[in-house]
Amino acid sequence: MLKKVTPLLLVAAVSACSTPLDRRQANGNDDFINAETSPLLTIPEGLDTPTYSKEYDIPAVGTKSDKALIGKKLDIRAPLQVLPMAEGTHIEESSDNIRVVIDSIESTSDLKQEIFDVVKGYLAKNNMAIRAEDYAAGLIETDWIEHQEVIESSWWGSDKVYTLRQRYSYNIDVKPHGRSGSVAINLLEHEEFYNGEDQKILLSGDDKRRYTTDMLNNAIGYMSVERDRAIRAARIQQSLGIKVNLVTGAESDAAYWLAESTYQSVWDRLRLVLPEMGFDVVDMDTSKGLFYINLEESSGFWSSLWGDEKLSLKKGNYRLLLKETDNPDQTKILLHDVEDNALDNESITEVYQILSDLMQEDRKVR
Repeated sequence: MLKKVTPLLLVAAVSACSTPLDRRQANGNDDFINAETSPLLTIPEGLDTPTYSKEYDIPAVGTKSDKALIGKKLDIRAPLQVLPMAEGTHIEESSDNIRVVIDSIESTSDLKQEIFDVVKGYLAKNNMAIRAEDYAAGLIETDWIEHQEVIESSWWGSDKVYTLRQRYSYNIDVKPHGRSGSVAINLLEHEEFYNGEDQKILLSGDDKRRYTTDMLNNAIGYMSVERDRAIRAARIQQSLGIKVNLVTGAESDAAYWLAESTYQSVWDRLRLVLPEMGFDVVDMDTSKGLFYINLEESSGFWSSLWGDEKLSLKKGNYRLLLKETDNPDQTKILLHDVEDNALDNESITEVYQILSDLMQEDRKVR
C-alpha cells in the first residue's frame, strides 16, 4: 500500500539511516588495522643519525586495556557520567557499580519511602511497567522497556524498525538511622532486533555501564524536580503563621502555651521567633525539645513592648520546652527558669501576647 508522505520527507524516504550499532563505530573502513610499520631510515656509514621528533608517537597500550578493541569493535561514543543533580545527592563509584548516595532533606519524613516514590513515579511517567516490587528488600524490577526507531522508511511497504528491549532493577538501601541511603541500578536483560531479526548482541561491561548510567541519570533528574517541589512546599508551609493559645487551669497547675501545629514546625518557628522576642538562644537539644535561652535586657526590652507597665519576667537564663501531645497537630510549649521550675502563671500570661503575635505572623518565602 502506498504511504502518504510530505515532499519534505521524500529525500529521507529513499535513503537508509544508520542503526544504533553503526553509530558506535568510526566512519569509513578499518584498513588501518592491517597497516604495516615502516622501518626507520637507513643511515649510510659515516653519516650522523638525525634527531627524530616524538610529537606524533602513539603511547603504548596500558596493561589493563583490552587490545582486542580495535576497528569496528571499538566504541567511539563519549562515555556517560552519573550526574547527582538532585539536592542532597552525590556519587560513590567502584569497579563493580555506581551508586547515588541520597541524604535526607528537611522536607523528607521517610527517606526510603521518598526514594521508592521517586523511582516508581519516574517509571510511571514514562509508561514503564513494574514487574516486581519488594519494599522490605529495597527492590524494584521493571518489565520489558521497549524503544523503537525507524531506520529505513519505504513508500510501498513496511518500515524497517530497530527495536531495543531491556529490563532493569533498582536496588534501594537506607541506613538504619534513616538519614542517608543509596540507589543502584542493574541491567537484567537486553535484546536488540532489526526488522524483526534478533541481532544477538553480547554487551560488554562498558555497554552495560552506559545503559545503566543513562537510566540512573533519568531517575535522579526526576528526583531533582520532585525535591525542588517539596523544598518549595516546605518553605511555604514554614512561612505560614502558627496559632498559639494560652492554657491556664487551677492555681496549682502551671500555665502553658498550646501551638496549633506539628512539633517540628513549632520548633523551626521558635528558632526565628525567640531572638525576635529579645532572647538569646544559648544552646538547643533537639532530642529533648529544649531551648536554653537568656534574657539580657529585661526592663528596657519589655518596657518598649508594654509601655511603662512593670513586668515580672526578669533578665537571666530560662529553659523553653516543647512537648508532643496526643494530637500530632498540637504542640505544648512550657517556659521554665534555669532550675527547670515552671514560671508563675502571671509571667506566662505576660509573655503570651508577644509570642502569639510573632508565631502567627506569615513570613516571606525566600
